[in-house]
Amino acid sequence: MCGVIGIWANGQVFRDLYQGLLAIQHRGQDAAGIITYDGRFHTKKGNGLVRDIFKAAHAERLTGAIGIGHTRYPTIGGGRGEDAQPFQLNAPFGLMMAHNGNVVNYVALKKHLAERHHRLLNSDNDVESILNVFAVALEAQNPDSLTPEIVFRAVESVFRQVIGGYSVVAYIAGQGMAAFRDPFGIKPLSWGQRRDGVVPSYAIASESVSLNIMNFSDIRDIPPGSAIFFDHNREIHMKRIWDKPHSPCLFEWVYFARPDSIIDGVNVYRARVHLGELLAEEIRKAGLPIDIVVPIPDSARDAAIEIARKLNLKYREALVKNRYIGRTFIMPAVNDRQNMVRFKLNPIAAEFKDRNVLLVDDSIVRGNTARAIVGLVRDCGARNVYFASCSPPLRYPCVYGVDMQTRKEFVARDRNEEEVALRIGADRVIYQTQENLVKAIRMENPNLGRFCAACFDGNYITGDVTPEMLQSIEDQRRKASSGQMELNIT
Repeated sequence: MCGVIGIWANGQVFRDLYQGLLAIQHRGQDAAGIITYDGRFHTKKGNGLVRDIFKAAHAERLTGAIGIGHTRYPTIGGGRGEDAQPFQLNAPFGLMMAHNGNVVNYVALKKHLAERHHRLLNSDNDVESILNVFAVALEAQNPDSLTPEIVFRAVESVFRQVIGGYSVVAYIAGQGMAAFRDPFGIKPLSWGQRRDGVVPSYAIASESVSLNIMNFSDIRDIPPGSAIFFDHNREIHMKRIWDKPHSPCLFEWVYFARPDSIIDGVNVYRARVHLGELLAEEIRKAGLPIDIVVPIPDSARDAAIEIARKLNLKYREALVKNRYIGRTFIMPAVNDRQNMVRFKLNPIAAEFKDRNVLLVDDSIVRGNTARAIVGLVRDCGARNVYFASCSPPLRYPCVYGVDMQTRKEFVARDRNEEEVALRIGADRVIYQTQENLVKAIRMENPNLGRFCAACFDGNYITGDVTPEMLQSIEDQRRKASSGQMELNIT
């Protein structure tokens, strides 16, 4: 899962891009990049956080009113700086592109592009395959300039060839800015405008919060299977190219998105409150003698508050987070995960001593972090430690952009709740049901009829993910993860 931004402004764009990337830093802390355009491309990319990569001097060098930015966490692609997005090509016209998501058939596309079109993909980042498929489709139409229909036909070519979940922003030099969302709309993408000139400035971003912070308004989601094109006059053209059932990723509302974002008409904060409301009923049924409810910061906080309210229990912020340590799930490797947890979270021991504690987190993947936190709480003298997950058991690899791509990563893969509790050292584990997860989101937008829940139920909604592809992705991931931290949430 990554974050993308594209802006066509009425003045220098670097500062907007910088602020917008800071707003979606939570979507990726492995690398970041910006490319701007003022008649030529200006590039700065690197590993690490946005604030560490970009300095004041880059505002002077990255000139232009057009730009694309990206924050990355690794799915396809290693930790090399050159694998950071955005990517660019010099033909046709000159192209730059960034995406959020994952290309399932990346290896096959790389081979096809080399053998059929003699294109060398020089990185391990799958956006390069989308960029080259798009470029080949533009060149095949032999245009002297781009019309919206030429762009839309190129997007259609991407939809035909690229399997996976992806939201893409691209700029074609001197021609216009395009953005598109995969046929099922698995990954979020929004756009808005800022009336700061004769012609408005336009921006596209993974989350609405980024647009809010840059003072863009009239924010709308790009529909699934659709493309939007701002031509050289900044006139807007939009087209639904493929008509597939909208199936957004459930994990956005559980974990990835900021609570102050709205994704596909769903207020993320309110969805998480509903998750707590519905999970409280499952906890009530368990009849546990709970004294206090404690969230594992940050994404479980809203649900935990609602759980405490519904069950008339004391709520305590008894795990204090170091704000200068990144999100565990998307951080690069360290050797000792136990130490990582201690660096990130410190318990207020007096709140736990001699109490029955309900810990609330967004999910449980491998269980390593959950086990470490349960251990911390027991060391503080807790009598019993219960663990509630706002999501159902994760059991299947995600191939659409969440970095859990091997079956062995899941503590719940072949275990029931009692066995998971034993594994993480808790006295009881309570999971959200998948039915209630969907219900919580539909409470905010009842028009959402279908979701991508592959990591919970193994149903890969694109319908073209074969066992061979899954094995290939696992093999790639093992190689890329060599020497890295176990990538998990709890």
